[in-house]
Amino acid sequence: MATQALISPEEYLRTSYEGIDREYAYGAVVERSMPTYIHGRIQILLGYLFEVLRRQHPVYAAAEVRHPLRPNELYRIPDVAVYVGQPPTGNYPDSPPFVAIEILSPEDRMGEVLKKFAEYQAWGVDNIWLIDPQEKKFYTYDATALRHVPTLDLPRFSFQIALADLDLN
Repeated sequence: MATQALISPEEYLRTSYEGIDREYAYGAVVERSMPTYIHGRIQILLGYLFEVLRRQHPVYAAAEVRHPLRPNELYRIPDVAVYVGQPPTGNYPDSPPFVAIEILSPEDRMGEVLKKFAEYQAWGVDNIWLIDPQEKKFYTYDATALRHVPTLDLPRFSFQIALADLDLN
């Protein structure tokens, strides 16, 4: 079994990776699952829906951005992150997004997804959403569990995403 050489966070942040970007955890570069067509399509549709919401509320969505959950230790890349108030400044947002969204790819392991969700929650992300395009299901995550939900909701903005909004019916 090969061992992976540890790198510094500075090296990680200045490195571009071939293919999909990588995450960083405690000195190790962590590969992510390759997205499928439907994964990419959902990201585009989510971006569109949040841009429509931005016409009435100060929300800013971004896809595939490195987030320093623990600077110098842990960087994660949500599929989509949504910020409220002001858009982040700088290359890497230093405060938690209001919403972190992950879209399952066929190779994703639920244990790793749940670990990432616990990290998001510890960092202060208020809304953690999971979209499973294969099963056509939505989930939210909180301190107690991953919960299947019929829609993804942001009551503060009277905003709701249904399966039909993402072409998942």
